[in-house]
Amino acid sequence: MTDTSTERSHRSTSPRMPDASAYHSERRRYLARARRNPGLRQRYLRNLAGYLLLRGAWSFGFFPIILAFWVPLVLAEFNPVVMVQSLLPHLDAFVSANPEVQARSISTVLAGWASIGLFFFLFDVVINPFRSPFQKEADVHMRAWSQSQGLVPPDEV
Repeated sequence: MTDTSTERSHRSTSPRMPDASAYHSERRRYLARARRNPGLRQRYLRNLAGYLLLRGAWSFGFFPIILAFWVPLVLAEFNPVVMVQSLLPHLDAFVSANPEVQARSISTVLAGWASIGLFFFLFDVVINPFRSPFQKEADVHMRAWSQSQGLVPPDEV
């Protein structure tokens, strides 16, 4: 047999669960009001531009360059002299080739660079999605709103 008086007192002192519709309607109302704030909108655009610039720099700059040098270095068993000696005939053939072959080689390298960069960009965006300042502000507001209502936010249930 359980003691029902202790269960009742425990339930009455614990915070109430929020009504999901009231919580979400308050969040939607706050987000609509926050989107009209020009300072927050400017911060959103600045954060989005910084996010895309950082992801693009990593994806189209860092990863293709590392792959272009790391894979041949591994195949050369970490001996840069062997790596350069194996690349010299290819570079010599490129320099002595006619302009059409050179243009095709350059376009092939650029297409490979773009495909590797796009792959890493999409992977990086999925792994690290953009977090909007509007959502951050709404999270802070809803935490304060839940506390003022004496409710437990849905993510802490």
